Amino acid sequence: MADLVIRDADVVDGSGAPAYRADVVVDGGRIVSVVKEAAAAGCRRPAATRELDAEGLALSPGFIDMHAHSDLALLRDPDHSAKAAQGVTLEVIGQDGLSYAPVDDRTLDEVRRAIAGWNGPGDDVDFDWRSVGEYLDRLDRGIAVNAAYLIPQGTVRALAVGWEDRKATPRELDRMRRLVAEGMEQGAVGMSSGLTYTPGMYAGDAELTELCRVVAGYGGYYCPHHRSYGAGALQAYAEMVALAREAGCPLHLAHATMNFGVNRGRAPELLALLDEALAAGADISLDTYPYTPGCTTLAALLPGWASEGGPEQVLRRLADEATAERIRHDLEVAGSDGCHGVPVEWDTIEISGVTDPALSDHVGRSVAESARLRGEAPWATARRLLLADRLGPTILQHVGHEENVRAIMRHRVHTGGSDGILQGAKPHPRAYGTFPHYLGRYVRELGVLSLEECVAHLTSRPAARLRLPDRGLVREGYRADLVLFDPATVAAGATFAEPRRLPAGIPYVLVDGRFVIEDGRRTDVLAGRAVRRAPR
Repeated sequence: MADLVIRDADVVDGSGAPAYRADVVVDGGRIVSVVKEAAAAGCRRPAATRELDAEGLALSPGFIDMHAHSDLALLRDPDHSAKAAQGVTLEVIGQDGLSYAPVDDRTLDEVRRAIAGWNGPGDDVDFDWRSVGEYLDRLDRGIAVNAAYLIPQGTVRALAVGWEDRKATPRELDRMRRLVAEGMEQGAVGMSSGLTYTPGMYAGDAELTELCRVVAGYGGYYCPHHRSYGAGALQAYAEMVALAREAGCPLHLAHATMNFGVNRGRAPELLALLDEALAAGADISLDTYPYTPGCTTLAALLPGWASEGGPEQVLRRLADEATAERIRHDLEVAGSDGCHGVPVEWDTIEISGVTDPALSDHVGRSVAESARLRGEAPWATARRLLLADRLGPTILQHVGHEENVRAIMRHRVHTGGSDGILQGAKPHPRAYGTFPHYLGRYVRELGVLSLEECVAHLTSRPAARLRLPDRGLVREGYRADLVLFDPATVAAGATFAEPRRLPAGIPYVLVDGRFVIEDGRRTDVLAGRAVRRAPR
């Protein structure tokens, strides 16, 4: 007998087609049959060792988080309910050009400090890998959900060039090409960049194009956090489209938003740009989260010149009065590249986490509010926080626009990505709520997307981008990564006030045919593994 039959489910199969009633049979980690209600009439219904009554529940493929920051969380937190409870069965990590492979001892230490605000310092993780393949092997020991990996271009540049703002030499460029090729051969699905983060931002378009050509040769895709989401955002998008087309590389635009006051209501301009490129034959997709605030580190706002040389050089510049004043001018007057060319508005910058508990009284307050309570200028507060927490603070940036969020999520190449940073006392609720928020808020309450269309955005579309031939649909032979949810009650529990609350209305989640969420509770199953690039 088969392992499991899910009886009388309303199957939303990921294709975008209307839902239908069916029994779905799972065996050996795969879907072995889908018996529609009409076909079963008058016939003996499929049997299995276990039966699950799914009356009133929708059954869909597991959700694919196209932009996740769980690179260390998957290793340190076997429970990982932040994602498993949302119905996420696959995360794409290695985002924004900075992660933990490939590295050597020097760059591992530098990267750990540079992105401690994203992932924590990692003191509780045994970094027993250096290459992409070794990191994926580490994931294969057992994790809560599956994970695919993007080669981080900034980390590659740190390894081959360093953290200096200069053009790579021909020898350094050759080494970067080899590192990217090795990572792709070892199973990465593509390459990411963080072009407002150091050292990735120091790469020119010609350098990025050469690396994208390598990625394209292995059937991967390029996922840039491009050079601006504020002033110059449209030009930054156009730059990435042109670069990817020159390289012949598929393009996936990370957290594709139009933020800050300069971009209010301008999403149609972005979509027109993409439609023109798609009509001309470009291969483009994008992801978004269904919230208006963004989330990053406080240090990310600093101008690129101030971050040259790596974390220790940043701290030295912040400690120097004259240099700190120059940084303040770039932030508050000129608009730094780290803040997307827009002068910072400190009342929109909320501290969401710190690594030093002694600084926790800042969490949940804007920089402007913390400064008022201390009777000092906002920059003085921000600077002191950066120095005391050694670049560790994470922030929410309240700079988005609801009309832009809704317009972009309707687009035909849109997919879902949480951009979920799990670090900090008050993380962005998108880390715990993105996928049920799509289903509850934007499907049921607002009707921005139909249920079938939204599920396709969260399942088959990202699976197609990742070139996964047996995921993203409820089909015979496909992997049994599945989620059962109640369309009438599914909702994000996480709020800005209580960002770690788990969602409602998702009682069952299966990874590889095994229950990771059962009756609404996390089991002890670790069925997730590294999902490696499919050979061409």
